[in-house]
Amino acid sequence: MDFMYALIGGLIVGVLFGFVLQRGRFCMNSAFRDIILLKEFKLAKAVVIALITLMIGFAIFALAGVIQLAPNTFKIWGAVVGGLVFGIGMVLAAGCASGTTYRVGEGMVGSLVAGFGLTLGALMTKFGVLVEVKNALQATVIGPNTTPSTGLTLFGEFGAFTPIFMLILGIVGAALTFYFWGLPALKKRTEGEALIKFDNAVESIFKKAYPWWVTGIVIGIIGTVAYVVSALGDPIPAGGVLGITGGWMDLSLWLTTGDAVAWAGFIIVGAILGSFISAYIGGEFKIRVPKDGLTLLKQLIGGILMGFGAVTAMGCNITNILGGVPQLSLHSIITGACIMFGSWIMAYLLFMRGDKE
Repeated sequence: MDFMYALIGGLIVGVLFGFVLQRGRFCMNSAFRDIILLKEFKLAKAVVIALITLMIGFAIFALAGVIQLAPNTFKIWGAVVGGLVFGIGMVLAAGCASGTTYRVGEGMVGSLVAGFGLTLGALMTKFGVLVEVKNALQATVIGPNTTPSTGLTLFGEFGAFTPIFMLILGIVGAALTFYFWGLPALKKRTEGEALIKFDNAVESIFKKAYPWWVTGIVIGIIGTVAYVVSALGDPIPAGGVLGITGGWMDLSLWLTTGDAVAWAGFIIVGAILGSFISAYIGGEFKIRVPKDGLTLLKQLIGGILMGFGAVTAMGCNITNILGGVPQLSLHSIITGACIMFGSWIMAYLLFMRGDKE
């Protein structure tokens, strides 16, 4: 990809992504953890809405020949172990890969430490002392192992009909979520209340927190746009899904080796900038340091675990859950489920075990 295209396209997509992450408080650590801690489902619903939007968007552009889908090769132990470790790590880090990134833009020093840990763990696993562990966990492959990937999906090996299945499932999912979540909300409206309020639009967009369903839809649209924009700048063209861990590694390699910053790195720069803009406009930016060093240590360890898990599972929560699951990738579905289970295990150990004793 041309450097200037990556710079401009990556920054624009990243700024939009970071802005919406911050306004919608979109973090899968909170989404999954709050299910068992608080019996709260709003962020989890936002994740579902984002997945449905992405599934429809990816399918439309794949059928149009604009993007080239490539579900991950199914590396079972990489998915299971990487997903579980990532889920455990994100609870310790107090944020998933995307949550950690947008909170850096809010001024949270603990998240910056977690981001450093994420980068360190990823580099150790991809290039350093943990590379043999990663290779061993990725050695067992189920199904085809080709480049570009034609990994297993819910409907078998990836093929020409996969985008059609995606489109059908996406449309059915949209109809079901509207029936079970949308209609009840509409019925609760006060008689005569407008469905969409256009008064104070600027304040609603730039200062107020976004409703979960708005967050989900916009995150899905941005993820689709990112795939299309990256594909248009790719000479193949193939493009790729949004990712976080790869971007942090990209920036670290630029700092340490002088390698040119690529698309993924500019996404991270843009996301932090977009989050800062959102937090500053909303009066939420503030440099915040945890009161005790133990919290920072936990966030560092959590970040390292996330880095290991992301590289081992061939993607973090954004790459696998918001990138691979819409493509019906079995590898990403298993990884996503293990990320959720890992977060539940650590949430229980940290916050709930004492309640049971």
